[in-house]
Amino acid sequence: MNKALAVAALDRRLDLLSNIDVGGRGVEALLEASRAALSGASPVGAAADLLAGLPRGATVLYTTGSVSRAWISPRVGENDGPAGTAALARALTLGLGTHNVVVCEETLVDGLAAIFTTAGFSVLSFDEAKKASQDGSLATVSFEPFTVNTQDAAREAEALLARVEPDLLISAERVGRARDGVYYSMRAIDYGQGRARIDHIFDLANARGIPTLCVGDGGNEIGMGLIADAVARNVKHGEKIGAVSSCGVLVTAACSNWGCTAIAAALAARLGNAALLHTPAREEHLLRRGVDVGLINSVDNCVDANVDGIPAVTHLALVQLMETIAGRFIAQNAA
Repeated sequence: MNKALAVAALDRRLDLLSNIDVGGRGVEALLEASRAALSGASPVGAAADLLAGLPRGATVLYTTGSVSRAWISPRVGENDGPAGTAALARALTLGLGTHNVVVCEETLVDGLAAIFTTAGFSVLSFDEAKKASQDGSLATVSFEPFTVNTQDAAREAEALLARVEPDLLISAERVGRARDGVYYSMRAIDYGQGRARIDHIFDLANARGIPTLCVGDGGNEIGMGLIADAVARNVKHGEKIGAVSSCGVLVTAACSNWGCTAIAAALAARLGNAALLHTPAREEHLLRRGVDVGLINSVDNCVDANVDGIPAVTHLALVQLMETIAGRFIAQNAA
């Protein structure tokens, strides 16, 4: 098998692994819709190709971390998204020396900063992090709070993009507004209170031709507007909760963390660098750190290392499978 065919086979396996529909959400149908939007190409592969094509030192604007029970407290966030995003940012930093900026609610900055620190990042100011990325001396990330007021979102999105000048935007497990303007949970509950209107940043980036990559598992996340019809047909409450914001590449997953892990594995394969692979040990550290800072398992409504109601051991097993598959690809294709 030549290398191009081997890469395609790897991508298909990562697509299938990350979309095993453990929670019965209909995500496998969303995978097919995402593939169709790419003319049959692998979403994980398309995402990895997009990342591998970035210039060294590129600025990447990430968003993750979902305010989950804001009517109780805007400081309650969920544990799907942060671990995966930190693992993906680590791969990009080690592989391409990226300048990393995370945008989120002000109330979630401390918790997300702890997750990124566990992944190996120094949390610095924007200017400090940019300087570090330019000289390659430190893996860094900075955080940018964003407005929770819809009326301010367009203006703040303009200002943020002008200041950060991102080469790429990545969203993982961030709820976007539905057709009626409401931000819904998977249970069709209004989750808009205390939520940063970050989908407006992606709308503006799409309009300006700035590349966007989104990861989601339920149809209500930023980027799912790309396959809105499939969300309406295949997801419970999909017609109501489906997000309208679109993206350039959409990676679906049964758990958004898995989608991020799959992208990192495909990127590692393309760059021939096994050091970029996420590992079960690192996954366990990240999930345990989520417990330390109070991130919740939003399906079971409690703080633990399980994600989306799926046992932590299952997450570790999925990470191990992806690491093994991509690691063997790298070893077999070493020059």
